[in-house]
Amino acid sequence: MVPVIALVGRPNVGKSTLFNRLTKTRDAIVAEYAGLTRDRKYGEAKWQGRTYIVVDTGGISGDEEGIDAKMAEQSLQAIEEADAVLFMVDSRAGMTAADQMIAEHLRKRNKRTFLVANKVDTVDPEIARAEFSPLGIGEALPIAAAHGRGIQAMLEAALGAFPRDNAAEDEADEAPLAEGEEPRRVPGPSEKDGIKIAIIGRPNVGKSTLVNRMLGEERVIVFDQAGTTRDSIYIPFERGEEKYTLIDTAGVRRRGKIFEAVEKFSVVKTLQAIQDANVVVFVMDAREGVVEHDLNLLGFVLETGRALVIALNKWDGMEPSQRDYVKTELERRLFFVNFADIHFISALHGTGVGHLYKSVQAAFASAVTRWPTNRLTQILADAVQEHQPPLVNGRRIKLRYAHLGGANPPLIVIHGNQVEDVPRAYTRYLENTYRRVLKLVGTPIRIEFKGGENPFEGRKNKLTERQVNKKRRLMSHHKKAEKKRKDKKK
Repeated sequence: MVPVIALVGRPNVGKSTLFNRLTKTRDAIVAEYAGLTRDRKYGEAKWQGRTYIVVDTGGISGDEEGIDAKMAEQSLQAIEEADAVLFMVDSRAGMTAADQMIAEHLRKRNKRTFLVANKVDTVDPEIARAEFSPLGIGEALPIAAAHGRGIQAMLEAALGAFPRDNAAEDEADEAPLAEGEEPRRVPGPSEKDGIKIAIIGRPNVGKSTLVNRMLGEERVIVFDQAGTTRDSIYIPFERGEEKYTLIDTAGVRRRGKIFEAVEKFSVVKTLQAIQDANVVVFVMDAREGVVEHDLNLLGFVLETGRALVIALNKWDGMEPSQRDYVKTELERRLFFVNFADIHFISALHGTGVGHLYKSVQAAFASAVTRWPTNRLTQILADAVQEHQPPLVNGRRIKLRYAHLGGANPPLIVIHGNQVEDVPRAYTRYLENTYRRVLKLVGTPIRIEFKGGENPFEGRKNKLTERQVNKKRRLMSHHKKAEKKRKDKKK
């Protein structure tokens, strides 16, 4: 089994900085702002032939109320799941009552715990060790997570007892980031973790509630406050022998309403999650209907080419007249994504949530299926026969054959003459034809035209030149024959 290492401590002691250092990513948002991490975040890391899972958690202070209490619950759950705990304290601030409370909890749980004194770049390590010795968790391991100092000794203590992997990779690739080394961004779990589903939408439309309902557990924080989720949380799971990875994302508000730098980072992480996903589940509040910012977000999803499923949340309790109005608005304003399945759900009560999986699977299959060239060319020929392209300068646009240029989303490349003059309306006709014949749902289609040089262009001049040369040879031959006859007469 892969060991799980949890990073715990009070707020702003550097847990997310250490998480990024160990995973060699920038996946966790880092800022001089207490309470930034809320949900527990998992990442994969390697050290000296050992693969392990590191868990970033929110800070625990002991006097939490409201959303902070939910954050503390997530951190305590991470402790229960972990094989070892790195209990982080701040060397600059010294020991606090919150540190003592966390230490007492860890002793009661009898967890394999290592005390890590962070930020020793400006503090004498020996002073830090002495400062935290009353916690009774052993001698503190001094580190500076921001600069990579002391990380190797910490990992030796925490992971040295765990066995190596069967096939160890190069240790240079497995080492945590050294000071000054540039992190690399890892786009979430790999394809072996199944279909990646990004849950996106505006703040407070029920994204985290939907994630918890789909998982069947309180995996992410749900609170009646906009902006509860600040980071993109990747959660692998299985359902009916099918593998999935859910991505809970931060809500995206209009640009003019984003003031905090932290929220700007959250929006960037959400947009990255959309690009990393295979299928996007776009959540809207049915009671608010379709608002302008929903259309902007859907436009971004369409530009990235992700497969799409739309979920109208909070559908329960609405009057029939309200439901009819919302359905009319959806039909009127979402015409540009009419290929996507729409579900009316209640994430809180679970109504309709199970049906999302069927649409997700169908959208993913449509996005990644490949078709042979002869199949796509035959569909093109039938479409052209049924509705000819228009005339341009008295000449008919000719579309000869089609082939698949890519998947997710499907890209169909069509070759022909005068393709630069194909009207947008005719392109939409071809898109709809391919969608109908291939039975595609939930994914946009992209059509690309390519014009080739006419292989017969210039052939007429070449033939004429050949004929001229032949004629010259014949004339020369005739002149010579005529001269011989004249010489013979003389």
